[in-house]
Amino acid sequence: MNVTIFGATGRVGSECLRQCIAKGYTVTVLARSPDKLPQGMHDKAAILKGDGLVYEDVASALNENTDAVLFAVGVDEKTSPENLCTNVTRNILTAMREKGVKRLVWCGGGSNLLPEDTVGFGARFVRWYAEHFLRLRHFDKENQLALLNRNTDIEWIGVRPLQIKAGPQTGVYRVGFDKFSGLSSISFADCAHCMIEQLADDTWLHKAPIIQY
Repeated sequence: MNVTIFGATGRVGSECLRQCIAKGYTVTVLARSPDKLPQGMHDKAAILKGDGLVYEDVASALNENTDAVLFAVGVDEKTSPENLCTNVTRNILTAMREKGVKRLVWCGGGSNLLPEDTVGFGARFVRWYAEHFLRLRHFDKENQLALLNRNTDIEWIGVRPLQIKAGPQTGVYRVGFDKFSGLSSISFADCAHCMIEQLADDTWLHKAPIIQY
């Protein structure tokens, strides 16, 4: 499988890169700072220096042989521009149509409540906290999901992690719209594992389930 990764220098993205290479996939990475990629990966993937906010850079990372895109761009509350993920996604969607690429798997957030969610006090607290203390990320992810919902010709699937943290790749976790709270968690490695599993699975097509232990 030929996969292009956006956000490969981050904790989830670097796991996506490592695991895709381990599976024998052909991987292309677009990164503003390629030197931040994990050691030992530079000679195992096609590394392009560029910015996801620049359409020409995004388009250069896709071609007619690309099977899918993994989106793991992170938001820094202090340094990221407003609507970073939304604007990068807009460029990706345009480039995917131009190059005939159909599958997009992206990493969202549990603070964005969906009609399918089992919403209790814990989920409402997660949303309240994000709205007040992680506003840039929360509203960017809300806008990103709204954009994707308007582009259902693309085969997109979202994964919403809770309390993402360091930890091993176990491959054992829950995916769905189960009850969750601020105590729910998932490792970076298992989040990436779940994203990669969606590359060839239509179960959650045009949906964004919660992932948690």
